[in-house]
Amino acid sequence: MNTKSISRRQILKGSGALVVSFSFFGPLSRAFGQETPQARPLAAERVDLGTFIPEPGDYLDPRELDSWLAVMQDGSVTMFTGKVDIGTGTRTSLAQIVADELDVPFSRVTMAMGDTAKTVDQGRTVGSSTIPRGGYQLRQAAAAARQELVKMASARLDAPVEKLTVTDGVVSVAGDSTKKVSYGELVGGKRFNIKITAKGFQGGMDVAPEVKPKNYKDYKIVGTAVPRVDLPAKFTGSYTYTPDFRVPGMLHGRPIRPNTAVAKPSKVDERSIAHIPGVVKVVQEGSFVGVVAETEWAAIQAAKALKVTWSTPETKMPANRQEVDTYLSQTKPVRELTVGKKGDVDAAFSKAAKTIEATYHWPFQNHGMMLPSCAVADVRGDKATVWTGAQGPFTTRDRISNMMKVPRKNVEVHYVEASGCYGRLTADDAAEDAVLMSRAVGKPVRVQWMRADEQVWDPKGPQQLTIVRAAIDAQGKVTAWDYLDRSFPWTESQGTPQLAERQIGITPTNDGNPNGAGGAGDVYAFENMKIESKTLPWMFPEAMPLRTASLRSPGEPPRVFATESFIDEIAAQVRMDSVQFRLTYLKGDKRIIEALHTAAEKAGWVERPSPAPASNEKILRGRGVAVNQRGGSVPAVVADVEVDTSTGKVTVKRITMAYDCGLIINPDGVRNQIEGNIMQGVSRTLLEEVKFDATGVKSVDWVTYPVLRFQDVPDVQIILIPRPELPASGAAETPIVVVPAAIANAIFDATGVRMREIPFTPERVLTSLKAKPTISQRL
Repeated sequence: MNTKSISRRQILKGSGALVVSFSFFGPLSRAFGQETPQARPLAAERVDLGTFIPEPGDYLDPRELDSWLAVMQDGSVTMFTGKVDIGTGTRTSLAQIVADELDVPFSRVTMAMGDTAKTVDQGRTVGSSTIPRGGYQLRQAAAAARQELVKMASARLDAPVEKLTVTDGVVSVAGDSTKKVSYGELVGGKRFNIKITAKGFQGGMDVAPEVKPKNYKDYKIVGTAVPRVDLPAKFTGSYTYTPDFRVPGMLHGRPIRPNTAVAKPSKVDERSIAHIPGVVKVVQEGSFVGVVAETEWAAIQAAKALKVTWSTPETKMPANRQEVDTYLSQTKPVRELTVGKKGDVDAAFSKAAKTIEATYHWPFQNHGMMLPSCAVADVRGDKATVWTGAQGPFTTRDRISNMMKVPRKNVEVHYVEASGCYGRLTADDAAEDAVLMSRAVGKPVRVQWMRADEQVWDPKGPQQLTIVRAAIDAQGKVTAWDYLDRSFPWTESQGTPQLAERQIGITPTNDGNPNGAGGAGDVYAFENMKIESKTLPWMFPEAMPLRTASLRSPGEPPRVFATESFIDEIAAQVRMDSVQFRLTYLKGDKRIIEALHTAAEKAGWVERPSPAPASNEKILRGRGVAVNQRGGSVPAVVADVEVDTSTGKVTVKRITMAYDCGLIINPDGVRNQIEGNIMQGVSRTLLEEVKFDATGVKSVDWVTYPVLRFQDVPDVQIILIPRPELPASGAAETPIVVVPAAIANAIFDATGVRMREIPFTPERVLTSLKAKPTISQRL
């Protein structure tokens, strides 16, 4: 499919349609071959709260109204945003926000997304921030544009601003329908040339705070289920995903990496692929090795056949999951954080009538993109153009400029949607691979990873270990909550070099980004509380397959799994109903209480303690509940499960979720996101675990890394709790955090067996059923 670069000036001159053509350390240090590094500060998001002044040609100036939107001659509007739609429907929702604020029909708004040459850098598409932060910025810019357009109309119509109304992009004088002028007539095809206020950078940017946007009571498009604009092409198979993207004259590349830590290639035998027609070049730079060929098939065959002898890496892969757990429990952290502290926890434990303690285990998990990483790069001299599914096009742009040692303005990154990344493409590996190969051959190169490449080298959601204790008095009241989360940072994150960068000699200068700290029980009003997070070192001299990155709602599914499972364990100990026990300690949080009541009522919850009365049936049934709050959004969920006691297989029959995310932009879009979160949550709870040993990762395909199949999808009931008076707080990540605990609690309710290790495979469940473990107690 041909491509064409369209400038912002050409867009303004056009007919109104935007054409985008896509046609280990301490006791385990020696086992891992490492020594404990000096503690360094973890990387942090770049947020500058001062006035941001861009360098010429580096960034579009957010203080220029024209950097945000353009009005066409026909009155249609193109809105430019650095945010991207990674399949969550935000293209539609953002257009709803803009259309409402500008008073134009939704059909007249086009979103231009994730183009470093044409959009303002609003930060990466992560953390469910697109609607709460990016949407707010676009709303303010649109409000500033509407204000300016009305001023123009006032001068044109010779009428005061307060007497003007706007309907469908036409400004008219109240009481005189003959006096009117359209947005297109006012400014269509021309620049605003207007300055607005913009302070801060990326997600911390405050845009046009001097302009008052509409009151939520005046919204006409926001809050309605506008059909997603991207779905028709996806349903018919005509949508262009990154693997579908082509540019004229491009070649095909494949990177070659071992299944263990990447050491130096001591020998590359190019004669081993001399028999394969169409091979253009074997690319070698530092420890990076790749092949470029005229056809994709030739590249695949060459990558498979090329004989590469790798030197012995310094970094040793851990032997198994248990070894990593030992490392997590015994290693000195590089970061310690007390997330919450209240009262005197030690005194409460010393006076307790009963103490309960449990440890919860979470494995490395893959992002599991349905389509593997893919990108196209065209490097000509000191300039590069890249087409990729990056969640942060500007981050990719900055990395590539650093790789190439050229100014950022010499690199253009254009977003082309990938498939189900949810954190995977914050580390835009294929783009970096493509740049190295294109630079070596002087032509555009398309790089698509093989499935095994994706499964092995995907930057994984980290393994976590959580220890929770509770003190209970003689009356059954919880008097203290002591929570400790031990996890790894994201080695692939903002401020750290990615895979190809490290292979060409760019070394990390910090230990990565922390894996979050939310979901550790802070929603409960216990009298004495201590919540701690310890981040363990995980940055090694060479990149290894167990590198880590953010994975949907990073760190919180494991932490909420521990929190909400342990809450149930306490409830069972004091013989209270699980819902009523939570309500006892959710004091003052009306939103969580309402969500919990709503989910329980919709699920037909019958009040009683868990587990259910004993049964001799082969198939046992149970229900479980979990709640949380994340980023202003509140999920409450009830899971209904069946457990086959002969095989250990768990079947999730139904998930009922009540969800409160403040202002809802598109109800159907929110439901889409909740459903996707639930499906992925069930999959990660029952099936997903990266298997590895000292020789490398063993989960290399969908057989060795199974995910949820259609026949195992549960029935889903969703109840949205709209709160239009509150800011929108997002739905792309929060719903997943409560799913694992609800399933664990349902298994306990059905069987009396407490599962504390994800995933709940049939083998693991059957072993637990035979062992019949109980809660660890100290009286």
